Amino acid sequence: MIIDMHTHIGKCMNFNMPSENLIKSMDKYNIDFSICSDCEATEFDHNANPLPKEMQKSQVQSYKQAITFARKYTNRIAIMPWVKVHTEGITSEFVKVLEDNLDITVGIKIHPVHSYINFNSQKVEDYIKLAEKFDLPILTHTGNSNESCCQSVYKMAVKYPNVKFIMGHMGLGTDNQEAIKLIKKQKNLYGDTAWVQIKSTVQAIKECGADKIMFGTDNTIDGLDTLSVNPSGERSLYQQYFNELKSLISSEEYQMLMYKNSMEVFKLKRFFE
Repeated sequence: MIIDMHTHIGKCMNFNMPSENLIKSMDKYNIDFSICSDCEATEFDHNANPLPKEMQKSQVQSYKQAITFARKYTNRIAIMPWVKVHTEGITSEFVKVLEDNLDITVGIKIHPVHSYINFNSQKVEDYIKLAEKFDLPILTHTGNSNESCCQSVYKMAVKYPNVKFIMGHMGLGTDNQEAIKLIKKQKNLYGDTAWVQIKSTVQAIKECGADKIMFGTDNTIDGLDTLSVNPSGERSLYQQYFNELKSLISSEEYQMLMYKNSMEVFKLKRFFE
């Protein structure tokens, strides 16, 4: 079995990820289950410029689009709403939609870069408190920017030990060493493999524990074949996860990475009953 816990749908900036493409990709590359977020709640572009209003949807609109998709594929898709931390914050409407759809909602997605806000901030903390109330993990983009630095996530994980935090990318654009050190240090801090070289994943499994890392890809950010080729037409690193990685870690470690950890952290058993 393979569970991809870091995928996206929606159209925003230069990203065009139709929901049906995710299903087609899952079929093509033998992915059994995916957890997705709708990127149309993006607030700022790559250079911290506010997106034009016509390019944005409210976090509730974006959430409802993801809900419609998940309801169509209840045995294959769960969702994490992508939230608008900077320009909206938590509203009563958002909480109501969340409460009404907890059966298919398994976490909350925060993107500090595209919300142009540091993860260690009061506005983010409001969502962390909401996640704690409903016992939901938080997946956040981590990278080499001030907004998305791994240290900020670590500080929140220390402050909120009852919330599970997943460092998406384990520090995108870095050598992953800081993320690995912090994941090892903090019990409620996890990592995913989205754009992470397998040598770093193997290191993280060995140093942090086989239960601390989950398979995620950003599918379908580079199109239907994100899992086989990169935009340059070269072999995608995910083919290494499907093939070479099996010989670098034990069978049990591989199963934990590819589906068992996500099953546990996101409480996915109900989708397979």
